[in-house]
Amino acid sequence: MNRFIAATPSKCIGCRTCEVACVLAHAGDTGVEGLSPLTFMPRLTTIKTRDISVAVTCHHCDDAPCVNACPCSAIVYRNNSVQVEQDRCIGCKTCMVACPFGAMNIVTVPMTRHFAGVKIAIGMKALAQKCDLCSGRDSGPACASVCPTKALQIVDRNEMNQTLRQRQTRAAYELVGEAAAL
Repeated sequence: MNRFIAATPSKCIGCRTCEVACVLAHAGDTGVEGLSPLTFMPRLTTIKTRDISVAVTCHHCDDAPCVNACPCSAIVYRNNSVQVEQDRCIGCKTCMVACPFGAMNIVTVPMTRHFAGVKIAIGMKALAQKCDLCSGRDSGPACASVCPTKALQIVDRNEMNQTLRQRQTRAAYELVGEAAAL
């Protein structure tokens, strides 16, 4: 089972701190100074309605539809997660259509080439972008670590097994209670 971020809507206050943390964790060389409305591209989305708010992020599916749909093999399984290999992506949007959670985004980024040691912009390129669980970040996903209400949790195999056991135990007690009532 792949790791993923689980969101608890009842705890989410819609502050979007997770989005800011995501962008900062992926800012790379540009840092905060390089951020602008055009470059603010979080890899998760906070959905807010009148009644509820929740962060929507990649579920890193075990049999991921985006992996199966990608014609370029740009989406791969790596380190118990689903990752996009940007150098292979052609921005065809097939993965975005295949994702049942709406967690895949297509972003446009500048295309550059190096000529005689100088970096030159040569146009724009569309690329798939999604939660990568902040791969390469030692302390794990930034969104979960900064959430003020702890609405985001990292879930792995151990966590899932523990939740399964709790639910099975609760169901068994409910059955015992119903049998005693008869």
